[in-house]
Amino acid sequence: MRLSRFFLPILKENPKEAEIVSHRLMLRAGMLRQEAAGIYAWLPLRFRVLKKIEQIVREEQDRSGALELLMPTLQLADLWRESGRYDAYGPEMLRISDRHKRELLYGPTNEEMITEIFRAYVKSYRSLPLNLYHIQWKFRDEQRPRFGVMRGREFLMKDAYSFDLDEAGARRAYNKMFVAYLRTFARMGLKAIPMRAETGPIGGDLSHEFIVLAETGESGVYCDRRVLDLPIPAEDVDYDGDLTPIIKQWTSVYAATEDVHDAARFEQEVSAEHRVHTRGIEVGQIFYFGTKYSDAMKAMVAGPDGAEVPIHGGSYGVGVSRLVGAIIEACHDEAGIKWPEAVAPFTAVILNLKQGADDTDAACEKLYRELSARGVDVLYDDTDQRAGAKFAAADLIGIPWQIMVGPKGLAEGKVEIKRRSDGMRETLSPADTIARLAGA
Repeated sequence: MRLSRFFLPILKENPKEAEIVSHRLMLRAGMLRQEAAGIYAWLPLRFRVLKKIEQIVREEQDRSGALELLMPTLQLADLWRESGRYDAYGPEMLRISDRHKRELLYGPTNEEMITEIFRAYVKSYRSLPLNLYHIQWKFRDEQRPRFGVMRGREFLMKDAYSFDLDEAGARRAYNKMFVAYLRTFARMGLKAIPMRAETGPIGGDLSHEFIVLAETGESGVYCDRRVLDLPIPAEDVDYDGDLTPIIKQWTSVYAATEDVHDAARFEQEVSAEHRVHTRGIEVGQIFYFGTKYSDAMKAMVAGPDGAEVPIHGGSYGVGVSRLVGAIIEACHDEAGIKWPEAVAPFTAVILNLKQGADDTDAACEKLYRELSARGVDVLYDDTDQRAGAKFAAADLIGIPWQIMVGPKGLAEGKVEIKRRSDGMRETLSPADTIARLAGA
């Protein structure tokens, strides 16, 4: 992509309305525009990041055995009355009526709808276990939307819903999602700690929030520092095998949100030098809620003896759009964003330091063509801005690799590359640069 043809409305000044780093940097880097309180337009740079995050989530859900579908954003109010949650959910639910006076709502979550779909088609235990997920926009009418995408009203979520014959099967499904979440966030370059948490309006008695430690987070958290060093399950983890050892390893180290924090246990189990009390950003949450929805909505299957029994369920959410902000909160410096390569909008940016000069133009064009042909997602800054402005913009938008092409270096057959994450610089030939980045 040529920057001269890309829509990137960078701001020179810090926006006054932005309270936290991620919101400020997204506005400055031309990634989003507020259309209403807590509702944003996703501009091209940010949208590219969102799609990368979404794809990682999808790949790890598929690897765990979950099946993707897509449910609508609008739901019938009667489904929520059936479960008993319509009046209990509160003013965050956006309630509307269509032209025929049917009562609808803009879905804040999908337990009722997926249970209705399940009970319409699944009648026997032989169809179990089953885990269905979708990635869909949701709406919660927050009273005070703030912090940009961290606490917006409209947001993109991944929701998975498991169905099992009994509690033992449901807990196996829960463990699969626990492991899948560990892998998902690690692939994005995040340390997301699973912490015991309240179940809230979802219900049930077992839940973990996956928290990225950050002072700007809304959740107060307590944990043992050693949880940060635990190993992430490998790509070839056997989801059909016994995942209990992995779960025990992660849950035996103290980690809890402030809602369920046990101060006495914390002091007893965690030595003073390892105690962490800070804030964090919730990027995902998993729940086991037993037969809460199947009892209320009569979602029954025939068991092995032919008798009908209610299914045991769980739900598993990932804040896909929130992750854009969480990653920036975890990966930035004073100059701007430092995207992990897996979610970066582009892998590399070519900076032509003397636009219009025959030698630099030709070298940049060749690099652009050959990197693109090798599958490297590259942005070419072919604008006529000064070199300093190009450096500042490249640091601000956070592309992992910068390739600086200037007449002095080319005279020696070299270009300079810079790794945004740590500032490492190296002088290479154009051919070696292509080999380095194509193999990165």
